[in-house]
Amino acid sequence: MSPTDLPSLRATLDAHGLMAKKSFGQHFLLDLNVTRKIVRLAGPFEGRAVIEVGPGPGGLTRALLESDAGRVVLVEKDARFIPLLSELDDGAGRLAIIEGDALKVREADLVEGPTHLVSNLPYNVGTPLLIKWLTGPWTPCALTLMFQKEVAERIVAAPGDDDYGRLAVIAQATAEARIVMHLPAAAFTPPPKVASAVVHLVPRADRPPADLLKRLERVTAAAFGQRRKMLRSSLKALGGAGLCERAGVDPDARAETVDVAGFLRLAQEV
Repeated sequence: MSPTDLPSLRATLDAHGLMAKKSFGQHFLLDLNVTRKIVRLAGPFEGRAVIEVGPGPGGLTRALLESDAGRVVLVEKDARFIPLLSELDDGAGRLAIIEGDALKVREADLVEGPTHLVSNLPYNVGTPLLIKWLTGPWTPCALTLMFQKEVAERIVAAPGDDDYGRLAVIAQATAEARIVMHLPAAAFTPPPKVASAVVHLVPRADRPPADLLKRLERVTAAAFGQRRKMLRSSLKALGGAGLCERAGVDPDARAETVDVAGFLRLAQEV
């Protein structure tokens, strides 16, 4: 059965007696017009594989199966949704369903070749999943991900912005990131307390090597952990003023004023 021939998502949830679990950070997108728009923003896929994390009732999955994606791999932690998602399999071999925790899954074991990530991420694990994909050994060719609006704004923030911090530095050191869509809370079932936004990220060709990324995480943790202090103080344990001078960064500056290139120079000198 094709996705267009299936019952509505709301009817499918009712038929299976399923509701969102707060403990899993679940908020479902049931409007297929919205999920199709997200997929259009993420594509074209040109036959490449797509991984979706936290598909829930499968609204985004249906749109992915209508697209030019090749293999569609679902990673779902909530076992309640596995039978429902299995109903989307038309037997063509495009759909694979993995029951597991996306934070522990090895993506390289699930797919081969260039792969996109397209997900309405569970709110409670969105940031750690993004850091895993941007800094880990497996790198997708593009990521199109739904976050709480405040998290999305932290990802794309510039130096001097109130939202600029560790997440912005790590995300922008490893990828080109932009917000491509905003969604109100009312678009979800159940509606969350905040609005959401979709961020499209393309990993940089000059993505820093793994050892430099580890040092970048150390530097940003120290700098933004005491963001109101000058770098000579907040980075004291890593070299303080001497470290800043070697990196060509003003030791009297505060973390929120230092650009990504400056943090990369600091990480190189650690």
